Amino acid sequence: MKELKESIEIGGKTLTLSTGKLAGQSNGAVVVSIGETVVLCTAVSSVMDTDRDYFPLTVDYMERLYAGGRIKGSRWIKREGRPTDEEILTSRLIDRSIRPLFPYAYKKEVQVTATVLSVDLVNSPDIAACIGASTAIVISDIPFKEPVVTVRVGKVNDNLTLFPTVEEINKGELDVTVSVTKNAVVMIEAGAKEVDEKTIAKAIDLAVSEGGKVIDLIEKFAKKAGSAKQKYSNDKVDLETKKRIEKVVGNKLASLVTKMATKEGSFADYEQLRNAVVDEFGNEEKSKAIEGFEDLFKERVRQMILAGKRPDGRNHDQIRDLTSEVSILPRTHGSAVFARGQTQVLSVTTLGSHTFEQLLESAEGEESKRYIHHYSMPPYATGEVGKVGYPNRREIGHGALAERALIPVIPSEEDFPYTIRVVSEVTSSNGSTSMASVSGSTLSLMDAGVPITNPVSGIAMGLVIENDKKYAVLTDIVGIEDISGDMDFKVAGTKNGITALQLDVKTLKLTLPILEAALKQARKAREKILEAMLATLAEPRKQVSKFAPKIKVIKIDPFKIGELIGPGGKTIKGIIARTGADVDVEDDGTVHVTAVDESAMLKAIDEVNKLTKEILPNEIYEGQVKRVENYGAFVEILPGREGLVHVSDMSEAFVKDPSTLVKVGDKVSVRVKGIDNLGRLNLSMVMDPSFDKQKEERDHDRSRGRSGMDRGRGREERFGRRRDGGFRDRTGGPHFPASNLLEPKERRNFRE
Repeated sequence: MKELKESIEIGGKTLTLSTGKLAGQSNGAVVVSIGETVVLCTAVSSVMDTDRDYFPLTVDYMERLYAGGRIKGSRWIKREGRPTDEEILTSRLIDRSIRPLFPYAYKKEVQVTATVLSVDLVNSPDIAACIGASTAIVISDIPFKEPVVTVRVGKVNDNLTLFPTVEEINKGELDVTVSVTKNAVVMIEAGAKEVDEKTIAKAIDLAVSEGGKVIDLIEKFAKKAGSAKQKYSNDKVDLETKKRIEKVVGNKLASLVTKMATKEGSFADYEQLRNAVVDEFGNEEKSKAIEGFEDLFKERVRQMILAGKRPDGRNHDQIRDLTSEVSILPRTHGSAVFARGQTQVLSVTTLGSHTFEQLLESAEGEESKRYIHHYSMPPYATGEVGKVGYPNRREIGHGALAERALIPVIPSEEDFPYTIRVVSEVTSSNGSTSMASVSGSTLSLMDAGVPITNPVSGIAMGLVIENDKKYAVLTDIVGIEDISGDMDFKVAGTKNGITALQLDVKTLKLTLPILEAALKQARKAREKILEAMLATLAEPRKQVSKFAPKIKVIKIDPFKIGELIGPGGKTIKGIIARTGADVDVEDDGTVHVTAVDESAMLKAIDEVNKLTKEILPNEIYEGQVKRVENYGAFVEILPGREGLVHVSDMSEAFVKDPSTLVKVGDKVSVRVKGIDNLGRLNLSMVMDPSFDKQKEERDHDRSRGRSGMDRGRGREERFGRRRDGGFRDRTGGPHFPASNLLEPKERRNFRE
């Protein structure tokens, strides 16, 4: 097949679509290029229809390390392994963008694959993958309502930027990804640093207007490369069937909707009524009966809401009853339970040193993160039996959303040098557990003593819409409102602004004015939830838990790292063994000292400071005698730092044998006389630490040259050498011939 290409300039970048060169056997294949970032996207459908009651769509996004010229860091495994969290999140991003565009009645299995072939470290490949996935389906024979495109908008220096670079995303205040058709918003994923609703709305509006240009490009491309679409059965439940179902359910449906809103009857009543409908139709028409019953149930929920009454009796903007509690677990570093109605989440915070940061490897390089949020929803949360094991894609996605909501308020490493992990355990689920995780985790972090800059609360908004005139925006949706409604819009933020958004829809009728109304309604709900949270715990605790590690970060001269580590790590291991604290040093001289016991931490810090301290002449230290020789004693003044006290500097009197004055292990006061070019310390004994000014000046003078040749030079400098070999006092004192020099003690007395 001949290669076909189409390009467009948008956001200061060239976006190129091409097909016909790679993956010729797939139903549709497109290579998308933005800068030097290249992604191959393919779409394939099964030959036969499935008998499933849902649309079997699978999306896989894969980053190859070769795309960034990298080889896996593991010594033993060089092949890419199971999908990373980032790959799963991008797969979900694509899935949520394209799923609403498939016809409801189409049941063939569809698999969309996006493979990153090249990254330029400037243009993020996830947006290229979203655009490519939509284009691959559009040009294939797989039925698809219309093109959907994904646009990223950032805010840099107070200006909204289209398709921001990776650097601009990291430094900016806003990162919002919007998937749009020509007339509707389909998906939103956003992270922000407490940005107001007005700015968010402007960013979405920009994405909608600029997305239209990319849609025009796809439609132009499809005219050249598109295929005829597959035929599929579009049988809907007919009016006669609907009447038969209504006759069976009678007036039971209204009470069932009310029960299901609060799960009072669990699914037992629902199953019982559905089975009665199936019995009426028989096994041959079982699937039609089930589909008709489910459609009727959803229709009744929607009618009730549009009439002004929600299934559980609340007003459209009313939040369920709120409860929260902190410090419920005795040994964890921080814990909290937060509940809205039947939705309940237990969030637990654990603190650790920087060595517990999570390392991430991708085609774009390696990075680490110190705030980690995990979400878990076991089957018992919905009263069901199910498999427990590795987190599924939904759990990974909800954890990432809560993480994104809280990152803007996490203190910097300089202010709080901890790695922080929060786990949100969903103990009961009936609507928006991810936003309950945000609120509960805020309380848990505060309970752990994490000085977050502002508390964060979250709410899930729903929508039931017939047209742009008849619709209802719902605050704090429950399960059946999510299933029967048209929108799941999660909004998290502080009193100052929004920190995270996530939108999924089942309709193509969502417009920007409706979104703005939902944002405004969500703010009121967030403020009310925040008020209830602060009534439980008004501010972060002043101290971390007694069971949490105590961490202090200090800086040392990088040239002192060797002294701190010691030969073979002997010195630093000794500090760890003596104090019980963990000591970790980085190449730039940053030292992390960690211990559960604060006294152990302070003891280790003291040893590190002493060991790496710059020793200056005339400083006095309390040292310990380590060795005694016939010419003096070696005294350790700091861990690993020894100096020599020469026999002539051990006493004012003549000392013949140093061992008569000191022995190994003695504590002695010494003064630093000097440090030679090799870093060796010359010390002198201090008889009385409370020496007077005259003694200090005298010892300073002596430290300028009192041993060996230096002592001789000192005499020459003071007296001056005469031709006869004697000395002349330059101050005008008497002359002394060389043959008549005084004995050491007498000479000292004279000089004093």
